[in-house]
Amino acid sequence: MNTSHVANPHPILPPHPGEGAGGADWTLVRADFPLLQREVHGKPLVYLDSANTGQKPAAVIDAVDDFYRRHNANVSRAVHALGTEATESYEAARRKLAGFLNVRSDELVLCSGTTFAINLVAYSWALPRLKAGDAILVSRMEHHANIVPWQLVAARTGATIRVAEIREDGTLDLDALRAAMTGDVRLLAITHTSNVLGTVNPVREICREARRRGIVTVVDGSQAVPHRAVDVAGLGCDFYAFTGHKMCGPTGTGALWARREHLQAMPPFIGGGEMIKEVSFDGTVFNDPPHRFEAGTPNIAGFVGLGAAVDYLATLGMGAVEVREAELLAHATEELDRIEGLRIFGRAPEKAAVVSFLVDGAHAHDLATLLDLEGVAVRSGQHCAHPLLQWYGVAATVRASFAFYNTHEEVEHFIVALKKVRRLLG
Repeated sequence: MNTSHVANPHPILPPHPGEGAGGADWTLVRADFPLLQREVHGKPLVYLDSANTGQKPAAVIDAVDDFYRRHNANVSRAVHALGTEATESYEAARRKLAGFLNVRSDELVLCSGTTFAINLVAYSWALPRLKAGDAILVSRMEHHANIVPWQLVAARTGATIRVAEIREDGTLDLDALRAAMTGDVRLLAITHTSNVLGTVNPVREICREARRRGIVTVVDGSQAVPHRAVDVAGLGCDFYAFTGHKMCGPTGTGALWARREHLQAMPPFIGGGEMIKEVSFDGTVFNDPPHRFEAGTPNIAGFVGLGAAVDYLATLGMGAVEVREAELLAHATEELDRIEGLRIFGRAPEKAAVVSFLVDGAHAHDLATLLDLEGVAVRSGQHCAHPLLQWYGVAATVRASFAFYNTHEEVEHFIVALKKVRRLLG
């Protein structure tokens, strides 16, 4: 499959990953995203919902289109030319993701995203191993995808759920977390970056402490991988899950990284084609990991697109992405702090470009609805983090989340629109 059209999406971008933000022309980078050129309600779109899903550069869209137009076939089944091309492209995406995260490709299970990945751990690793008297430790700031699967496992095994609390500024109480790592804790589920607070947790330190105590760690990397360089091998975790559509890739894509010894010891989660070596009515011999956990026809075109997204982000350089987004976050936070009666949730010293807030006297949904009429797309609600918002004592917040393709002019537009909306709401 010809992927030359996605290997270097912009000749003006830095040729080597990791260069500073000044190495990219961000105006031209923004032009790579077709959807950002449109209007809504007769006004230029200001898309501030990248924590929900990231927008797609033309290179990703073109890669998916090219696959369906020129290479569409199933993977790992046919020996004809199209089947070979499709399989090579699919496995190339796995290798690109592995290189992007500094892991082995045979330790990377391709799946529909973080939710599936965590459920895979829950049902293939935790369910056969946990029992009454065991504890699963989760943090207060987890997304429901890193809470509900553990509740389901606990209900079936008799294990209990224990909560690691946070501080008012949205940081984890690390002393309390360490104290909660008692002998009955078998598994720790922790987010790398909070989707509500933007808090970037010290995952390497946390995993080191857990490993000393024999606790298996599951890290939700959904909000980290799209926004910073992540060396999964260096984190010291046991499992790492992430989603492709938040990192400029197609929906329905993602992966689970797991230590080789875990993958080899885990039974399959779903049975079907591709995950087997031999089937008879007397029994089945399962395939080797990671294919053992990839039953059925996968989202082949989606992973071809995700491979193109990895190429695109690698060309930008994740160091440049992180610097750019930090600048946008600082600008937005400074402007929001000038608005009387506005409360920001999450003031961690190390924070991703996410701002959750409320304005006195205004409901979050009203703010988001009126901001949309001004062309500004933000999210309102509980952000799939009910226990976190309950802890803060609020029913919902507005969340503005930034990505490298946003601009400082858009930050100003957002602030002007927010002030206008606030006046309308009295």
